[in-house]
Amino acid sequence: MITIPRIDKKRIVIVGCGFAGLKLARKLHNSNFQVIIIDKNNFHQFQPLFYQVASAGLEPSAISFPLRKIFQHYKDFYLRKANVIRINTDKNELVSSIGILQYDILVLAHGAKTSFFGMDRLEHCAKSMKSVVEALEIRNSILQNFEDALSAPSPEERNQYMNIVVVGGGPSGVEISGALAEMRNYILPKDFPELDCSKINIYLIEGNNRLLGTMSERTSEKAAEFLKKLGIKVLTSTVVKDCDEKYVFINTSDKIRSNIVIWTAGVKANRIEGLNSNCYSKSERLLVDNYNRITGYDNIFAIGDVALMKEENYPNGHPQLAQVAIQQASLLAKNLKNSIKNKPLKIFHYHDLGTMATIGRNLAVVELPYIKFQGLFAWFVWMFIHLFAIVGVKNKMLIFINWVWNYFTYDQSLRLIIKPKDHN
Repeated sequence: MITIPRIDKKRIVIVGCGFAGLKLARKLHNSNFQVIIIDKNNFHQFQPLFYQVASAGLEPSAISFPLRKIFQHYKDFYLRKANVIRINTDKNELVSSIGILQYDILVLAHGAKTSFFGMDRLEHCAKSMKSVVEALEIRNSILQNFEDALSAPSPEERNQYMNIVVVGGGPSGVEISGALAEMRNYILPKDFPELDCSKINIYLIEGNNRLLGTMSERTSEKAAEFLKKLGIKVLTSTVVKDCDEKYVFINTSDKIRSNIVIWTAGVKANRIEGLNSNCYSKSERLLVDNYNRITGYDNIFAIGDVALMKEENYPNGHPQLAQVAIQQASLLAKNLKNSIKNKPLKIFHYHDLGTMATIGRNLAVVELPYIKFQGLFAWFVWMFIHLFAIVGVKNKMLIFINWVWNYFTYDQSLRLIIKPKDHN
């Protein structure tokens, strides 16, 4: 049993401290609840900038913030680093890697993981980008590839190390492709003068007929135009079928010589044992009502990427975006406070605040509810919004300094290959 003292307040256990869990916990500050946060990490990570860690633009510490520092002055808040194993719903118990925890109200905000759509070999070969650890692994692999290219015995083998394949034409795929293109165009020629960096090929592969499928067709066309201007090979209506250590196989019966595949093509919710099977959708998301209650349970809620709520404008559920998670968490906090005061609860309605993606220096696309724009101004808007959303003043300053330095010097000093001891 996890030893946390019981007090005369209702106990809320929050599983996961991403955008949804963190927002909910903060909104419950100074409320009449005892709050316990369970997360497998002891830090919050800012997922929209994973691609900058992967492309050596930022250090992992710049987009990570220690959870204990966030909550160190919150009364009746407890944090435990643990993995959740199952839920005993009949006993209101959460079974974790460090013991059993009792709850009065349980909120699941443990997010999503990469989906490879059942393709086992791709899952083994490809690299996902759902954590700072995975982003750092991509950075290591890319930099190691260029080191290996220097000693490749033949041009064909050198291609294996100098070609990068990005799968998925959503914002993550577009952003990592643009960042890698800038790295190839401005930085690698200085680091590797012995290599012909013009032969580094970056492929962006998307199964649909256009990039950024959730944005307008005009924005999609503009993004493709920006990417091609950077020298990226954009392949739409193309599906990756398989890969091995040397080749990526696509549905046109062609193959691309490359040993690095960055997979951003799909996500599925993380699953916790113990809930009824009828709670889950086909994509493993938890079915919730308009109050974020999980189907069949009165005291278990789900918010963020793991939750699937249907609205008139979203019959298949809301997009798995940070703004959905934040809005759900904010309303759930209000409803939980109202519930102990016997006040009426409010149903959730998602307000789309817009979508954006950056593609490279001075290049971004932004769609707000009443206006769409691209280019330099969109790039500044993207930077401002992301900088504002980062947790911690120090982190904001570090990122801002890095961005300014990179902008004016066309360089960064983070191209370090750092691996655990058991790696080669």
